[in-house]
Formats: sequence, structure tokens, C-alpha cells
Amino acid sequence: MNLSRVLETHAAWFDLLDDAQQARVLRDTTIADIEAGTIIEHKGAIASAWIGVLDGLVKVSVGNADGKMASLTGVPSGGWIGEGSLLKREARKYDIIALRRSTIARLRGDTFNWLLDGSIPFNRFLLHQLNERVAQFIGKAEHDRLLAPDARVARCLAELFNPLLYPGNSTRLEITQEEIGYLARMSRQRTNQALRSLEAAGLLKVVYGAVEVLDLDGLKAFGT
Repeated sequence: MNLSRVLETHAAWFDLLDDAQQARVLRDTTIADIEAGTIIEHKGAIASAWIGVLDGLVKVSVGNADGKMASLTGVPSGGWIGEGSLLKREARKYDIIALRRSTIARLRGDTFNWLLDGSIPFNRFLLHQLNERVAQFIGKAEHDRLLAPDARVARCLAELFNPLLYPGNSTRLEITQEEIGYLARMSRQRTNQALRSLEAAGLLKVVYGAVEVLDLDGLKAFGT
């Protein structure tokens, strides 16, 4: 695997670095193929790496001692997650779990902090990402409380096409109805009904193992 080429494709921040910074990132990034259902990062573990999804789909979730789980968001190919815990040098407050077989990058935490100290463009990228992430979670909290199921699925999908958080995505996302249900916290049957409603509204097209978005703005506004 040509790591430099992979990061150029799946890490929008990599091209913002100078040659020396890129060289250190290449030295301090490891790649691993992770099977579906594997916990990539455990809640309570001290954060030691920035996590990138080079291929596949992961979810960020929390749970309690009774085994009840709640999905906070999904991260498709091109997304990077976990910078907050690194910035605060604290234990992770969530699990990161592979929803399907995924290729995961880990950038060492000390190199992540070294980039913060030496790269203004990297800082600017991270600031935009954090701002967008905050807006995403505020919106999710609102949508989960106020929107009907069809609209919740619409917003769940719209989040996965966020061009700032996941710049590698086109209008087509490889995702199954079961995976959408995990992220939207709905049954597969109810998720299927919602997708059919959104398809009938001309907002997306459901194909085998994937969803093709036809109207992203329409998905964001659906149900309001």
C-alpha cells in the first residue's frame, strides 16, 4: 500500500502539511484492516492516536452497565475521529466500532500534537472540523427529540455526506439498511419504510448495499 497516496485521497489535511511534516506523518501512521463488530477504540482507554477511516464504516457509540447502547454518529471513508480526547489528553468517552470490515489509520498522538504546535494550516483544518462536529451533535440531539422516524433517517444519511467532515464521499455511499438502522437507532423494517418514503420523495435512490443521494439539501430539510 502506498501510504502517501492513500492519505492524499482519504485525509484532506495531509496536503496542507510541508514535506517534513508529511514525512513524519507517514512514519508515525499505522494501517490495519478491522473486521465488522470489532471495537477499534474502547471507552475509558487513554487516547493515544487520531483515528482515520480509509475504507469502510464505523460508528461512535456509548453504553451503560446494563448493556444499553446508543449510537452517536457514523464515520464513513475519509473521516477522522477522536481529536477531542487527544486535545484534552483524557480517556475516551465512547467506543469506536467497525460496522463493516474497514481499513483504519492511526496517527500517533505525539505526532498529532507536534502538528498542532507547528502547522497553522493543520490547526485551521482542525478548528473547522471541531466546529462542524459540534454543530452535528447539536443537530442530532434536536432531531432525535423532535423529528419523526422518516426525517431522522434523512438527517442520519445527510450527516454521512458532510463535505467538511467526510470529503472523500461522492453522492453514493456503500451502506446497508441494517447499518443505517444502527446509526438511526431504528429497526431494519422501519428503516426500510423510511428509505422508501425518501426515495418516493425523489431525495435518494436505494440500490443493493448502497444509497445514492439525489438531493442532499432536501435530505437536510426533510420533515421541517
